[in-house]
Amino acid sequence: MDVANATFGALNQTQGYLTVLEEVGKYNVHLNYFERLWAAWYLYMQNDTLATGIMSFVMHEVIYFGRCIPFIIMDKIPYFHKYKIQSQKMPTLKEQWDCASIVLISHFTAELPQIWFFHPIATYFGMDYSVPFPSLFTMAWQIAILFVMEDTWHYWFHRALHYGPLYRSIHKMHHLYSAPFGLAAEYASPIETALLGIGVVGSPILLLAITGELHLLTMYAWITLRLLQAIDAHSGYDFPWSLRHFLPVWAGADHHDMHHEKFIGNYASSFRWWDYMLDTEAGAEAHKRRREKKLAQIKAKKAQ
Repeated sequence: MDVANATFGALNQTQGYLTVLEEVGKYNVHLNYFERLWAAWYLYMQNDTLATGIMSFVMHEVIYFGRCIPFIIMDKIPYFHKYKIQSQKMPTLKEQWDCASIVLISHFTAELPQIWFFHPIATYFGMDYSVPFPSLFTMAWQIAILFVMEDTWHYWFHRALHYGPLYRSIHKMHHLYSAPFGLAAEYASPIETALLGIGVVGSPILLLAITGELHLLTMYAWITLRLLQAIDAHSGYDFPWSLRHFLPVWAGADHHDMHHEKFIGNYASSFRWWDYMLDTEAGAEAHKRRREKKLAQIKAKKAQ
């Protein structure tokens, strides 16, 4: 890291993190406080792969379970039930506890290896994790591209997982809950977790390989937003302030909730365009459009 040459000589392996942070601030006054925290962490750990691995896993767990807690609370408050899509199927605390237990096991067995190996693979392709951080504009356009890339991967692999043998052997576990809730976002078999996780972790690496530009902070911002999207999509709640009401192409909870209820269609993760273009939308409105289209085709043939 760029700050290493300025500070490493003043440090030794016995110093605590706060001491390292103080030294970083002393020799790098041009950095903001968050950048100093970041630089001090890597200098303190003195093992970049370990530093990234620990930070990534802790961040993932805090965001995942932290985002689920509000939905668990809302399930117990009658006021919010009017926003519940399948209000007749409220998850019990036991169901949520059982789900959380399996998800936690999956995090340690299926996701931790991906998180751990991300740093050496990404740095091989040139990922930057130094300070100062990239501009917000750079982060924004890269994250927008990552959403499109991951959504494409998710659509095709998710759709493939609904093929008979693959569904029975891999994807069926995720459909245990026909009325999903936030914790169920990552309730899946290890194989599915790995396959769909490639889209989340692999898309940044592919973008990096193509453009030669990606910062670890951008990766963290992307993972955070993707986690929030996945949990919200599985939450079972469709609020008036949900993003889909302001961004029509956004999938949202209603889109994915229908997938769990009908067990087919609505395969995309973040956007609606793949399902729309390939006629794999689920629900009454989509069925009505297909029926009207078919009737129009029949009438056109008769008119010939």
